[in-house]
Amino acid sequence: MGLREAILMVAQLMALSARTAPKGLGQDYVGTRVLSGEELSRLADEMERFGRERGKVNFDRDADNVRRSDAVLLISLTENKPLGLNCGACGYSRCEDLQSHEGPEFPGPLCAWRLLDVGIALGSAVKTASLFNADNRIMYRVGTVARQMGLLQGPIVVGIPISATGKNIYFDRPVK
Repeated sequence: MGLREAILMVAQLMALSARTAPKGLGQDYVGTRVLSGEELSRLADEMERFGRERGKVNFDRDADNVRRSDAVLLISLTENKPLGLNCGACGYSRCEDLQSHEGPEFPGPLCAWRLLDVGIALGSAVKTASLFNADNRIMYRVGTVARQMGLLQGPIVVGIPISATGKNIYFDRPVK
């Protein structure tokens, strides 16, 4: 097995970790998808275009990271179904009043507890990558564009590029 195949296996194990991560009330509203090969080039091209057209910095830098990766794990909140606690963390007193509207990149507001589920899934996934010494980094810009491309459905999508090189390509990056 070569490094690329090993990284793809790690990406699948990361998806497994995200899938089995604890979730509020045991209800699963977390989705995953592993990208590799030509999909990475298409995603990177779209990230560059998105940043350029909207005048947003560092989409090109993160696109370069995606292009140099062996895989990307996408993790999403599949549906903004409030947990039902009426806690007010989303800004509404009652869960039934929560109404999201599309923002410039993502809709909001969202149920804070469902977002925590996504955060726990992300942490579980990167923990798994760490166990196998696979370089990775959680990236909001990857998820922004992957969502716009329809690569994974849901109000929130976050990307985790993965690579295996002599130096972690996701750190010591230029800031613009």
